[in-house]
Amino acid sequence: MKIGVILESFRKKFAEAVKEAAALGVNGVQMYANSETVHEKMTRENVREVKSMLEGEGLEVSALCGDFGCAMYYTKDRALIDREKRIMEIAKELGTDIVTTHIGVVPEEINCPQYESMHLVCRELAEFADSMGGHFAVETGPETAVRLKAFLDGLGSRGVAVNLDPANLVMCAGDNPAESVRVLKDYIVHTHAKDGIMLKKSDTRTLYAPSYFGLEQADWGEHIKEMPLGEGGVPWNDYIAALREIGYDGYLTIERECGDTPSKDIAAAVSFLKKHIGG
Repeated sequence: MKIGVILESFRKKFAEAVKEAAALGVNGVQMYANSETVHEKMTRENVREVKSMLEGEGLEVSALCGDFGCAMYYTKDRALIDREKRIMEIAKELGTDIVTTHIGVVPEEINCPQYESMHLVCRELAEFADSMGGHFAVETGPETAVRLKAFLDGLGSRGVAVNLDPANLVMCAGDNPAESVRVLKDYIVHTHAKDGIMLKKSDTRTLYAPSYFGLEQADWGEHIKEMPLGEGGVPWNDYIAALREIGYDGYLTIERECGDTPSKDIAAAVSFLKKHIGG
């Protein structure tokens, strides 16, 4: 397995974040595709410049994050769907087959407008990814692994995949990350290395997509708390063992979304992961 980091987690300018990532000895980086540097309007020259900067520091792109909110999955917004497709093309140009995103919450009830809309949009994106040999990777967390797998199975496309975030499973769905790996083994192409705890059980629709279900927005801070790796509820030994069990040899990409010392936290996370996977 390889170690990566989301560049935006450093909360610094692109070039500075790249140098910090390289100095930590990680293998690659994931980048948000809505930044000043990486976006859907990149020219070929822009792509060459980004690739040159990364390669000059010995880094590759583990994935892009094409997360533009969940509106398109519930509203079938054509402009956003086309934007997501363009990001898949940009990802290929940057050297990765993977674009990760949140799609909202897969409802328990399959015979509802929200489920039907999500199914149509995700199938279109999955088929587009498949047509170019790429992966449209859904991030775990809003629902259990079992429910997500049933949804993905129903899309009938090899282009759909999973970005497994163990912390989201713990904090939001209350799911066991190690068991989730086994459930979703046929879909996992990328993972986030993050940790956290659930403070209070929630209807995850109130966190991720309340307006599309006629619900009030819940306070994230009352329900979840992100923690440094090893200090939350992710059972890292079991989780890493499960990934090895299914033959996963891709990225564990560090994501740090809170805290006042991101560089220090990321460095600690790199050391933590190296102890668990070697290297």
